[in-house]
Amino acid sequence: MSDAPRGTPLSPSRAAVPTYVERLWLGPLGWVLLVAFAAMVFVAFVPVDLRVAGAVGVAVLAAGAAVLAGAAPRVEVRDGTFRAGGAHIPLAVLGPAVPLDATAARSELGPRLDARAHLCLRGWIHTAVRVEVSDPQDPTPYWIVSTRRPAELAAALND
Repeated sequence: MSDAPRGTPLSPSRAAVPTYVERLWLGPLGWVLLVAFAAMVFVAFVPVDLRVAGAVGVAVLAAGAAVLAGAAPRVEVRDGTFRAGGAHIPLAVLGPAVPLDATAARSELGPRLDARAHLCLRGWIHTAVRVEVSDPQDPTPYWIVSTRRPAELAAALND
């Protein structure tokens, strides 16, 4: 027998569960346009050979889907950090978050926009959240981030 103390085995550490996660996927119209483009490429290659046309059409569809899926930014609140696309900021330096409906988002991105603001936007998502940056050393006054669920994201940021 070993001299090691007996007790419960250590459980593997678990990553903290995010309080908010969203992927800013392309809207349905964008996916339909991708399929239409792949179909047009297929038709363009039909005179060459039907098998080649099928292979190229499927390849264009797969490559397009991979590019569009990979380009969709992730919005997340986890471990005291707010992430939007490739940018992240600690929650401790953030002020209040305000959900923006389509009209308010249009106003914030038009005449009220500060050129120093950090933006993570997708044109097919019309709602957003505006969150103030309270760090005096950060020249960015606020972030505006597209989201399909602005009230939920604002609640996660304000907790």
